[in-house]
Amino acid sequence: MMIARKLDARTVLLKISGSECKQIQRLAKRLNKITMTELFAPMTRNPVYLAAEKSGCHPSCVIPTALLKAVEVAMEMALPREVHIQIEPCQGNASNENQKSCAF
Repeated sequence: MMIARKLDARTVLLKISGSECKQIQRLAKRLNKITMTELFAPMTRNPVYLAAEKSGCHPSCVIPTALLKAVEVAMEMALPREVHIQIEPCQGNASNENQKSCAF
């Protein structure tokens, strides 16, 4: 579970709990707040992505993106909406067994 709670006009408190993933547990210990300036920092300097990297999160982990979206909603900069990522099973290419394509 993630909770993003607006502390003031420019700061959101973050709480991550209940994950069985060791990397997310480490991420939860590293992140407890984010400011508006940090929210819009480029990925290479964004504290959420930097903390995710230090915590050992896989590059395709969706949790850092979900955290940033939750902060935007807490700051009333975005509407709360469901987000889905659905990856279809890979299909082999009939002419070449080594070529596979996955749809999303």
